[in-house]
Amino acid sequence: MKIVEKYSHLNGLEFLLVHKPELWQEIETVIQSIDAETCKTKISKEKTKAGQILYSPIDLNCMFKKELYKHGWEESRVSYWVTKDEKLIRRTISMPPDMQKQEIEKQNETAIFSYNQTDFVKNRVAIEVQFGKYSFVAYDVFVKHLAFYVGDKIDVGIEILPMKTLQSEMSSGVSYYEGELYNVVRQGRGVPAVPLIIIGIEP
Repeated sequence: MKIVEKYSHLNGLEFLLVHKPELWQEIETVIQSIDAETCKTKISKEKTKAGQILYSPIDLNCMFKKELYKHGWEESRVSYWVTKDEKLIRRTISMPPDMQKQEIEKQNETAIFSYNQTDFVKNRVAIEVQFGKYSFVAYDVFVKHLAFYVGDKIDVGIEILPMKTLQSEMSSGVSYYEGELYNVVRQGRGVPAVPLIIIGIEP
């Protein structure tokens, strides 16, 4: 596969190229190593594409997982405690998890354990490879990457998406680069408040 387009939000790409150029080279290498044609295995049952052989999101994800794990990228979690009191959340959000729990319980509120998980993290950079539905990308960008950044676990989040040309040969409802770029840009330059690189790929 190849990188067709990339968008740098809050200088995410510039940060990587200056401070961790070897990671960017590694990401390019991984993408180039994916043979998309071997993932064209899904026979469509949709009315408009009945019988067509489409790219399989599951197969593509498996290939990315295999290649990224081979290069030392690993799953990571950010844990935290929540409660129903908005002011208490604001007061505890920047605390370490154990202190969050103590502070919430000290105020006689129920502390509820929660976490965000990212499949690929290495050297303070997180990658999400997204061949799923539209809503999943919004969750990655506005919740996952942001949570890891606020939790001081990453410096940059990366979202890898199919270009529209690739998405048109997948099941309907899959997110694509051009559409998600629009969704980020229309929020304004500072939202979400995390440096990001959005990458559009195709065979």
